[in-house]
Amino acid sequence: MTRKFFGTDGIRGLTNQMPMTAAMAQKVGQAAGAHFLRGQHRHRVVVGKDTRLSGYMMESALISGFTSVGMDVVMVGPMPTPAVALLARSMRADLGVMISASHNPYQDNGIKLFGPDGYKLTDADELAIEALLEAEPKLAPASEIGRARKIEDARGRYIHAAKLTFPEHLRLDGVKVVVDCANGAAYQVAPAALWELGADVVAIGVSPNGLNINDGCGSTDTALLQRKVVETGADVGIALDGDADRLIVVDETGRVVDGDQLMALIATGWKRHGLLHGGGIVATVMSNLGLERYLQSQDLTLERTKVGDRYVLETMRAKGFNVGGEQSGHIILSDYATTGDGLVAALQVLAELVVTGRAASELLHLFDPLPQLLKNVRFQGGAPLDTQPVQAAIADAEARLSGSGRLVIRKSGTEPLIRVMAEGEDEGLVAQVVDQICEAVKAAA
Repeated sequence: MTRKFFGTDGIRGLTNQMPMTAAMAQKVGQAAGAHFLRGQHRHRVVVGKDTRLSGYMMESALISGFTSVGMDVVMVGPMPTPAVALLARSMRADLGVMISASHNPYQDNGIKLFGPDGYKLTDADELAIEALLEAEPKLAPASEIGRARKIEDARGRYIHAAKLTFPEHLRLDGVKVVVDCANGAAYQVAPAALWELGADVVAIGVSPNGLNINDGCGSTDTALLQRKVVETGADVGIALDGDADRLIVVDETGRVVDGDQLMALIATGWKRHGLLHGGGIVATVMSNLGLERYLQSQDLTLERTKVGDRYVLETMRAKGFNVGGEQSGHIILSDYATTGDGLVAALQVLAELVVTGRAASELLHLFDPLPQLLKNVRFQGGAPLDTQPVQAAIADAEARLSGSGRLVIRKSGTEPLIRVMAEGEDEGLVAQVVDQICEAVKAAA
């Protein structure tokens, strides 16, 4: 059965347009609350958010929905997505909610839901909640309406948990780190955790105003971080996105290091220390073929999934892997977290820097990626990928890349975009086939 509102990462859209309206958020609160009202205990939901202006409106609407069906609400304020997942589990909540559109601009917002185990909801749970969205809510009697309260130690709890993932015998003394928090959810916790571990911290993207989240900063726009690392003579730069579940790194020369290189580094380091499970890692079809070849050279495997961190995690749990993620920097280390955690992943990278004593430029570039090109084509409606001209263009591209490259074409799960990616030995051919398919999609869209 197809989900109507949930995409690959919760419900997301332009604020004050369906489905990102206050009225819809209230319904989501009622539906999700009703779905998780199980047993006779007093039910609780942990609600966090990033720093975008619409977070206040969405938070109030969700609280109204949850309390109206009898669920108590614990508000933690601006916090990373992985922190909400962690707190939902550690506080024995029935549900965790993160209000965020991740790396999107401030105009967008989203609702991410976590179960009592701290994991994102299954497809079955999301379908059940969608069914309840269409039904009349069963409101609690006046005496059983939920209560809402804020907790003041949420940041401290998460900082402590993140620091525990850093090897106990190591310190970051003498390591100069520039951290770009994207004016987002980690603007307080990430610099604090790094400083407490001994690092010399230069923090940027830590002045949120509700409108500047992910704006010219963070993991999707690293130019500012690259300049700052070089200007300050830092050893390394760390870029998070708006809800801090992604990590991109910049070495001391200003060169960007993506999620594929970071997963390779963590996997080989953990293998060396006897910590890696599953004999390899899990990544999506978007990860570079160079990563796969490098892992093979290290006697490690790469298990590929469709795009979406939830599918990476499902495979990790099913097959016993403890490292997985996406090229975009969404890295899941299941020994420590139930979802991607940019700060925790960064601490593993920093640990390798300290242990090896090598410069970031030497340590972080483990393989040469094959030429890879990704382009997005926006469409207004319909199903352009099902049209004959687009299918013909795809078939021709696959034939031309046969034996020397890969082609991945998919509809975005969070935006009205068709994503066209190709990679191969011949950079010119890769560009040609991507442009060919994009033109066909534009004509059909």
